[in-house]
Amino acid sequence: MNDSVEWQVSRIAAAIGEPTRARILYCLLDGHSRTSTELAIVSEVSPSTASDHLARLKGEGLVAVLAQGKHRYYSLDGSNVAAALEALTVVAGQPNHKFVPSTPSRLRAARTCYDHMAGAVAVALHDRFTRLGWLVIEARDTGYVLTREGVTAFANLGIDLDATRALRRRFAFPCMDWSERRPHLGGALGAALLKVAIKGRWVIQDLDSRALTITASGRRELNGRFGLKA
Repeated sequence: MNDSVEWQVSRIAAAIGEPTRARILYCLLDGHSRTSTELAIVSEVSPSTASDHLARLKGEGLVAVLAQGKHRYYSLDGSNVAAALEALTVVAGQPNHKFVPSTPSRLRAARTCYDHMAGAVAVALHDRFTRLGWLVIEARDTGYVLTREGVTAFANLGIDLDATRALRRRFAFPCMDWSERRPHLGGALGAALLKVAIKGRWVIQDLDSRALTITASGRRELNGRFGLKA
């Protein structure tokens, strides 16, 4: 089998060059994950046809898939793929279309997802934790592990990591946020973080919904501890 750079480039170019697959990839360029059903609608093809195209894109290393319950969420497989698509967009001279969530603003900002935090703030926290190198992915199906810096940081928040790890559940994993379509922190560690936020009155839970209200002191804590403008 020819494994030259030229051959590999031609295979990837062929995968991108098919119009339906190109629509799928550019739909994912905004960084938000989508299901195969949603991508089928965007691409104006049947769900089975979209699944076939997604299998090809995954095989070429262009998309990644995250299984969560009965859903499978697709995203671009890394920044290199996004950069290549951006470069092609510049050559083509076409603008990108931004993802616009339809979730009510109160729920979109911050809410609970079972026993951990979700919404724009939770996604921003997840991004910050990974950017700081506190969380690293162990494997797509097993979730995150804490680095030495992460152990120190979460312990400094008052989280008992030994007790958290001892719980009979996954320790930490990327949980797909249904409004942002990007991951927030799920698992026992995510639940422990929400408890810290509630105990410290960073957030207040609504009595009649899943919405979380970020307090003035919570905004200060998020900014001071993590550099987030909530």
